[in-house]
Amino acid sequence: MPAGGFSAPSGGAEFEAKITPIVIISCIMAATGGLMFGYDIGVSGGVTSMPDFLKKFFPVVYRKTQGTELDSNYCKYDNQGLQLFMSSLYLAGLTATFFASYTTRRLGRKLTMLIAGIFFILGVVLNTAAQDLAMLIIGRILLGCGVGFANQAVPLFLSEIAPTRIRGGLNTLFQLNVTIGILFANLVNYSTAKMLPKNSSSTEFMISSSSEVTESPITIPTF
Repeated sequence: MPAGGFSAPSGGAEFEAKITPIVIISCIMAATGGLMFGYDIGVSGGVTSMPDFLKKFFPVVYRKTQGTELDSNYCKYDNQGLQLFMSSLYLAGLTATFFASYTTRRLGRKLTMLIAGIFFILGVVLNTAAQDLAMLIIGRILLGCGVGFANQAVPLFLSEIAPTRIRGGLNTLFQLNVTIGILFANLVNYSTAKMLPKNSSSTEFMISSSSEVTESPITIPTF
């Protein structure tokens, strides 16, 4: 007696994609979208502890950190403007993801990643040239849009073009690049905070922010 259920016979032969250099290079280049995400995560904590950055954009927090009446770092950094600076990227990224799902479906994965790169470049330029808190927040929002578009399109793009035999390894390149971006951000923060002369502290935030310009265009050659 045959077992219950239905068995659909396979009608065609299975096709195994070849592992070619262009596929590997495309996956590596696309996965570098994670570098920008990781750098955004890592650089925020470093710049918010730089005295010159706080003195220029958050003078209230700067006075708290220089005073001795508060012992808790939580109380010293308890400021709504500073919290908005930190959270605006993630809120923008969450919102942009919904729009990125539409562009990914309608315009394609590559164009969506290109849009993410443009958002990143605009956000970095605006943050590097920021003169007040409003410019900082707008720059962070643009960076968050880049994060949302990149996180939506890059893993999907990697899954679709990677051969099945190495799909898992190529997919993890995105997470690997996120971690490398965090590491690079911390190295930049450490270098600017510890290795620059004391009288050059005004350049610390600009160096930390502008360093991402070198990463933002990396995804563009994929197209």
